[in-house]
Amino acid sequence: MTKESENKADANAASLKVPQHIAIIMDGNGRWAQQQGKNRVFGHKSGVESVRASVSTARKLGVKALTLFAFSSENWQRPETEVSVLMELFMLVLNREVKRLHKNGIRFRVIGDVSRFSDKLQKKIRAAEQLTSDNEGMVLSVAANYGGRWDIANAAKLVAEQVLDGVISSEEITEQLLEQHTSLTEVPELDLMIRTGGDHRISNFLLWQAAYAEFYFTDVLWPDFNEHEFTKAIEVFTQRERRYGKTGEQVKQNN
Repeated sequence: MTKESENKADANAASLKVPQHIAIIMDGNGRWAQQQGKNRVFGHKSGVESVRASVSTARKLGVKALTLFAFSSENWQRPETEVSVLMELFMLVLNREVKRLHKNGIRFRVIGDVSRFSDKLQKKIRAAEQLTSDNEGMVLSVAANYGGRWDIANAAKLVAEQVLDGVISSEEITEQLLEQHTSLTEVPELDLMIRTGGDHRISNFLLWQAAYAEFYFTDVLWPDFNEHEFTKAIEVFTQRERRYGKTGEQVKQNN
């Protein structure tokens, strides 16, 4: 890319109405590796570069929260060797990247049921979260052993415990109360969900949070998802009319 095209890209990015919260389903690592004549593990390792690019781009554009779907609760069904490599890769990324995140003022957190991970990995996750806990820049949430149904069920369990303890009555349960116990209650409402890899589904990811999010599906496989592709997704988001149950005329009047 020439300097002129870089400046043009920066100018286009600066003019975008940037979503406050973006979530990404990072799909296509295995297929990308197969296209290269490599095994699936090679694709997962190559996908780390796209994670770096997405974090960097989101931070540069002023995104407040970025949530990445790294490992679903259903991914345990994959071949044992692949799961083992993914755990090792998670540990490696934590070791290499957290200090860089901290240096750039990014707060790191993991959402999901981490109790199934090894004690060593759980300890590394807690250390990363603690190191970056006071950072006031972008919040990077990594969904690991996460499922949207689990998130809602876990929130319901926490609210039910409050009812049993007499803290609240069942009549006081509202959508707002339940949302306060979901995984991403501390970050802005989800604006945009991106899925790479060509599939048009959300695979049990952020079911509660995605209620009024915009969706962007691309055939680009995750290791090829770079700053240009990220910016393209935001450009499409900018062109959408978000009505939240209102008519288009009402939205235009309010604007």
